[in-house]
Amino acid sequence: MITIGRLARYAGVSIKTIRVYHDKGLLPEPGCDSSGYRRYTARHAIDLIKIRTLAEAGVPLARIRELRAASDEDFREALRQVDAGLTARIRDLRATQRRLRRLAAGSLQVLSPEVGDHLERLPGLGFSPRWVALETDLWILVFATHPDTALELFRDQAQALADPALRQIYLDYDRAHDLDPHDPRIDELAERIARATEERYGSADLPGQDVDADMPALIQGVVNASSPAWRRLDALIRARLPRT
Repeated sequence: MITIGRLARYAGVSIKTIRVYHDKGLLPEPGCDSSGYRRYTARHAIDLIKIRTLAEAGVPLARIRELRAASDEDFREALRQVDAGLTARIRDLRATQRRLRRLAAGSLQVLSPEVGDHLERLPGLGFSPRWVALETDLWILVFATHPDTALELFRDQAQALADPALRQIYLDYDRAHDLDPHDPRIDELAERIARATEERYGSADLPGQDVDADMPALIQGVVNASSPAWRRLDALIRARLPRT
C-alpha cells in the first residue's frame, strides 16, 4: 500500500494530475485507512501508467474513460487506431523538421533550384536587397500554400522580367518604396503598370486569380505593409484595373 505521493512518483505524474483523474472517473479513489490517509495498490499504479500513456498519445480523457470500460477486443482496436494516428503525426513532424532544417541552412533551399537561381540573379538585374528578401519570403509562402499553381505564377513573373520594358517597371516599383505616397511618379508608374497589364493579359484573368481568393490579397497586403508609397500605388492600380 502506497501514498498518493509515491504513486505519483512511480507513474511519473503529479499529485494534481491523479486528483484530476479521480474527478474525471478515470482512476478509482481508494478509501482512507485508520490514520485518515488514502492508500494505493499496485493495481492503481498499473492503471495510472496506462492512463498516462494514453493521455500522452493524445487520447482525450473522455475517450480514455470509455476505453477503461471497453472489452479487450475493443481496447486493442482503439490502441491500433491511436498507434496509426501517432505514426501519421510522427511522419508530419519529421517532414516539418526537415523543412525547418532546410530553412535554417538558408531560406533559398526551401524553394526549388529554379526559383533559387532566379532570386540569386535579381541583384544583378538591379533589384535592391529589400526587394530580393521580400520576393524570397513571398515565394516561400506561395509554394508552401499553393504548390499546384505556384510554379505557373513564378514562371509568369520570370517571363515578365525577361522583357526589358516589363523588367524596368518592376525595377521602378522597387525604387518607389521610399517615395512620398503623393509623388507624381507614383501616379505615372500606376498608369504604366495598368497599361502593361492590359497589353499583356487583355481580358483574361490575371495569374493567380483562380486560386484561393484570399491569397492574392494576402500577398499584396504584405507588399503594401512595407511602404506607404506601395500602398497608394496598389490603390491606384486597382482603380484603373477593377478586376485586380
